[in-house]
Amino acid sequence: MNQKHPPSLIEIQAVSKTFQTHAGSFSGLKEITLVIHKGEFVAVTGKSGSGKSTLLNMITAIDYPSEGKVLVNSINAHALSESRQARWRGCTIGIVFQFFQLIPNLTVMENLLLPMDFINVIPKGERKKRAGLLLEQVDIFRHKDKLPSALSGGQQQRAAIARALANDPPLVVADEPTGNLDSETAKGIHELFYHLVLNGKTVVVVTHEDTREYKYDRVLVMKDGKMEQGRPI
Repeated sequence: MNQKHPPSLIEIQAVSKTFQTHAGSFSGLKEITLVIHKGEFVAVTGKSGSGKSTLLNMITAIDYPSEGKVLVNSINAHALSESRQARWRGCTIGIVFQFFQLIPNLTVMENLLLPMDFINVIPKGERKKRAGLLLEQVDIFRHKDKLPSALSGGQQQRAAIARALANDPPLVVADEPTGNLDSETAKGIHELFYHLVLNGKTVVVVTHEDTREYKYDRVLVMKDGKMEQGRPI
């Protein structure tokens, strides 16, 4: 990080999440308090069931905390109406999934234009040019007119990253983004994330991989719904 005390982008304040199951209640998160600063490259690791994805769902407002508060870019999205929440998410967070989730009957270019059309913050006349520049940034512009099924797994993930950047959000979160990719392709995806950070984005990656290979500012380790001591690389 370039600044000694950069401003915070994510503030998680004593957040707990309890799930109700047939077997009774289950604590997915237990009093998590965490600050992630603007421009940080952060990994969240831990075994399956440790709470990694639940934490990500709190940040993205896909799920609601049972207790506590989450602020992203100074907004408590959990307090917004559903329609305002969807717009907030589209402007503030780019989400990258393990299984790409590209729309199969749209071309790569059309997959990028769709979130721009939905949120409507990029002027209409600039959207196609912006989509092209993003595809160049992730090195798949030559595939812009292909359907996702014609691309390799790594190319689809690059397209998904470009789509996550469509509305120029300050935050990119990725849930096991390289879980289905070979090691060399995974390295390329992590390098893409690193360059996003160099260009001012904040990137949070949930991963099972060995984080020592990559250029994270911090690695946060979760266990049984709790945050263990975060450690720098």
